[in-house]
Amino acid sequence: MKQLLILSGKGGTGKTTVASAFINLAKAKASADCDVDAPNLHLVLSMHDEPILSDYYGLPKAVINKEKCVSCGLCRQHCRFDAIDEDFKVDTFACEGCSVCEAICPAGAVEMKDAVAGELMLYKNDRVFSTAQLKMGSGTSGMLVTEVKKQMKDHAVCAELAVIDGSPGIGCPVIASISGVDMVLLVAEPSVSGISDMERIIKTAQKFLTPVAICVNKYDTNLENTDKIEQFCNEHKLPFVGKIPYDKEAVKAINSGKSIVQVPCRAGEAVRDIYEKTLKILNK
Repeated sequence: MKQLLILSGKGGTGKTTVASAFINLAKAKASADCDVDAPNLHLVLSMHDEPILSDYYGLPKAVINKEKCVSCGLCRQHCRFDAIDEDFKVDTFACEGCSVCEAICPAGAVEMKDAVAGELMLYKNDRVFSTAQLKMGSGTSGMLVTEVKKQMKDHAVCAELAVIDGSPGIGCPVIASISGVDMVLLVAEPSVSGISDMERIIKTAQKFLTPVAICVNKYDTNLENTDKIEQFCNEHKLPFVGKIPYDKEAVKAINSGKSIVQVPCRAGEAVRDIYEKTLKILNK
């Protein structure tokens, strides 16, 4: 299975729009949404079936047994996250699972227990779609992304291509998304922040020795910055695979739960060309 990851570096660039178009064009039997903080790819893919749900356990959380507790206060003194209150109750949102309180407790009143940090979702019929929803306050998004990808691979072993919609930004979820994939398609935005985030994503992917191709979405909203992105790609010998225009018809398609290649629009035609160029690079 070859894995194509689509990233953006920041939210709002159209990454999920491009990912859904690629899944439709490839008739991909395997796909995943690794934006576990706010997954929404399933809305565009029209996943009507009920998903198979399973709990995801992140780092364990401290639990204090009041019957054993001698109220010595050592756990509160040594908790660097201030997660234990005066009544020796643990705030699960503040607890980072470091287990210092368990190690320091003279009465053995502290126990580290597994805590649900999110929910894995698997859609499986004629194709496999994997995603997840991180629980509010959980800090294990990178680990959950790894589980999303593993779930996809385990249930779509015969698929030749997997299209993965990555997380926005540059943090742990993105790093976990890049790990193990065959190629990254970066959807850039022609803005100052978009260019900066594009450069950071490229550097991160290069650390993994992962090939990167770049396209620009809504290129005609700032032609000067689009030229800068093309120039950057030429200078660094990076494949520039195309430009997508701002298209109101594309916005209408997404708002109606359709991919932009399912309706006649200029943006959809541009993405078709980008898809062909990207697949040629991936299959080399």
